[in-house]
Amino acid sequence: APAEAATAADVKPKKPPYSLPWQLRPIAPGNVARLDTSLQMYKPKGADSGGSVIATSLLFSYKVTDSFAPLVRLGYVTHSPPAGDSGAAFLNPVVGGLYGLALSPEMKLGLFLGLALPLGSNGGDDPKPEKAAALGAGMAARRYMDNAMFATNYLTPFPGVGFAYVASGLTVQAEVTVLQLMRMKAKDIEKDSSKTNLTAGLHVGYFVIPELSLGAELNYQRWLSTPKTPPVELRDSLKDNLSFAVGPRVHLKMGEKMWIRPGIAYARFIDKPMGDSDRYDSNHIIQIDVPVAF
Repeated sequence: APAEAATAADVKPKKPPYSLPWQLRPIAPGNVARLDTSLQMYKPKGADSGGSVIATSLLFSYKVTDSFAPLVRLGYVTHSPPAGDSGAAFLNPVVGGLYGLALSPEMKLGLFLGLALPLGSNGGDDPKPEKAAALGAGMAARRYMDNAMFATNYLTPFPGVGFAYVASGLTVQAEVTVLQLMRMKAKDIEKDSSKTNLTAGLHVGYFVIPELSLGAELNYQRWLSTPKTPPVELRDSLKDNLSFAVGPRVHLKMGEKMWIRPGIAYARFIDKPMGDSDRYDSNHIIQIDVPVAF
């Protein structure tokens, strides 16, 4: 009996399953490689044909302690418009770190600090129109939640905080991030020496079975400052955007410590201008997310 008691004491309690968000950050640091791709297919009102955007990011993070993991994120976008030349561009790389803290067995806190470096394509005083169009379209394909990576003339620190409730197969997570864009080049093109952006979201996920979860997410972005660069007639309509995503995710254990959690979500905009039926005959986004934890 004493031996049995000792064995039972050595067994660690199993962590409750966590539903990984679509556009929000994970709430806890981890050893992760993550390939995340958004495919947007759209057709402007009255156009003879539609266009497409593929925005892909690759993220690596590694825990240096149980609570902290530095990370790096890279990205690339391609754009095939309904008319005109296609374009492609590398995005600003991001370096940062995530600190996770358990407030209680169910409540988790995640503190994040990131820095987007102005090293992406098409920065400077001689931008190519097709690359600029690709960067703008890529922001929309990512539902304006990754704006720092697409602003290739700006250095952008962006702190964020997230809270999650994780228990009994249910995950409810909320997040807020503030982006402070600071112009580093192209002052004759970029009229804003600095601008401030806010992103926020709410994710709800539930495990139907241990290997399958369903996740729904509401995402919101808003410019806290009024950018000078867009045309006057677009500034108000582009000031904020509301979108949603919903889809399944599979959770597969590949070894003693390795998990692969591929998921696919359907997303679209709710409000104008991106969700405006008077502006678009169709505007749909598919997100394919493949994280590998090890």
